[in-house]
Amino acid sequence: MNAHAFFASAARNVSRAGASAIVSMAVFSALFSVPRPAFAQTPAAPAAQSAEVQSAEVQGDGPALWVVRDEDSTLYLFGSVHVLRPTTAWETPRIKAAFDASSDVWMEISNPDDQAAILPLIQQHGLSPQTPLSTLLTAEEFADLDAAAKTVGASGAALDPMRPWLAGLTLSVAPLTKAGYDPQSGVELILKSRAEAAGKPIHGFETIDEQVRILAGLPEADQVDFLRATLEDFDEAVTLLDGMVTAWSGGDVDGLDRIVVKEMKTDAPAAYDALLVRRNANWTGQIETLLKGSGTAFIVVGAAHLAGADSVQSMLEAKGVDVRPAP
Repeated sequence: MNAHAFFASAARNVSRAGASAIVSMAVFSALFSVPRPAFAQTPAAPAAQSAEVQSAEVQGDGPALWVVRDEDSTLYLFGSVHVLRPTTAWETPRIKAAFDASSDVWMEISNPDDQAAILPLIQQHGLSPQTPLSTLLTAEEFADLDAAAKTVGASGAALDPMRPWLAGLTLSVAPLTKAGYDPQSGVELILKSRAEAAGKPIHGFETIDEQVRILAGLPEADQVDFLRATLEDFDEAVTLLDGMVTAWSGGDVDGLDRIVVKEMKTDAPAAYDALLVRRNANWTGQIETLLKGSGTAFIVVGAAHLAGADSVQSMLEAKGVDVRPAP
């Protein structure tokens, strides 16, 4: 497969999980969004089937859910996983009740499945043939990249024109999709489908363009570090994501903080600031604006945004907003 053909394939499949997938994989699934590559052999589960399977009985109390209230507003905060196995159950009665009671739905972006919008942005910001990966990596690292690429039906030469963030994203996908993870089974696409069927307006805190530019705008050194980490963790990707999903589905917010947030803050402070802290601050301001209005809304964002000292809840509480676990 030549570089152009492989890039086109990768770009199309990154788009299937939307811009949220791009940003999420920058922290090695910290936000739990993973696109599906065309070369993965596991067939995608239809959205309707995924919705049916995931509504099976949930073990324990299920994922965490918070609520913010004032005199005339109720806002639910739910941390999502953008890609799941179809058999992963997550919807508890309280999550369903909160969603059903909400008139509006807020997500990171309003169109996470808009392939037409994401593809040109990836093409614009994902290639740098004048600075190929082979000039940014050591010979040994490029050999590791080539070996990893061959497991997904490509080669180091095919990935060479990609910018480090896109190459790292592309290589992060393969072991997860082969293990049965599928964006069609992810929380956002299921809830988006239900919201559309119920006539609930869907809003976004950000645009696809903004999300792509966050990752593409990281310093080259940080992008290369992400690619190197992807190569180092390539054989353990499924185990790592399994641990994250287990913590999330069981409502273990401290576990998510430990596994995802604190590690990212220590190992990649620039990415931590760009992908979590600054975005959380932006969303906190928008949530404050929502509270000045009235009504009930369901807010669903990547689970890493709702864990740790710099979580959305912590920022809201610092501004005097009362955030409590939903009953």
